[in-house]
Amino acid sequence: MLTATEARNIVGIIGNVISFGLFLSPLPTFWKIHKSKSVEEFKPDPYIATVLNCMFWVFYGMPFVHPDSTLIVTINGIGLVIELVYLAFFCWYADSKARKRVSVCLVIEVVFVAIVALVTLLALHGTKKRSLLVGIICDIFNVIMYASPLTIMAKVIRTKSVKYMPFTLSLANFLNGCIWTAYALIKFDIYVLVSNGLGAISGFLQLLLYGYYSVCRPTKEDTDPKTSEVQLSASA
Repeated sequence: MLTATEARNIVGIIGNVISFGLFLSPLPTFWKIHKSKSVEEFKPDPYIATVLNCMFWVFYGMPFVHPDSTLIVTINGIGLVIELVYLAFFCWYADSKARKRVSVCLVIEVVFVAIVALVTLLALHGTKKRSLLVGIICDIFNVIMYASPLTIMAKVIRTKSVKYMPFTLSLANFLNGCIWTAYALIKFDIYVLVSNGLGAISGFLQLLLYGYYSVCRPTKEDTDPKTSEVQLSASA
């Protein structure tokens, strides 16, 4: 029979695989950028935000903040590298103004994380207090990430078309939220549970919308050529 630790590790590894797939989901966007040799109307904001999210979750998973969280560190460390590659690719094809904006945002994020890290390590003693501060910050940013599809869901309802909300991405987000929720419940981690529990609910609502508007498809579908692309954080 599996111990709780072994079960948690297995679930965490599955979560790493699903999250890795989510981190790779924007590849079609960057393929479009590569083919057109231009960033066109694509925005770097989701990737900039995900960089910050990943940095905080990596810090949260450190042994001196929240012990026994190696799998959280691994997937967010990988995600951090992937997001930085995306941003480097974006900057390659962007104009100087966009490059400057990305650079300034990244510098601000690094400074912000550094300040939080210093306060956590110097002012707070013990992993319980450190986990509380960093965990709350992680949850705030993760909830913002999971709430980002609300605009797309509103557009689906308004246009009665699911072409603005890819099924595979909605399903992956739902599964990602579920698997990390299970991970948090096996060895109770309130900070991982809160954000990913909300993420599972968000993904479930997206799937409900997709199912409803796939069946009740209007006779004339909106032909707006611009589709909205949203990347969610795959962080635990």
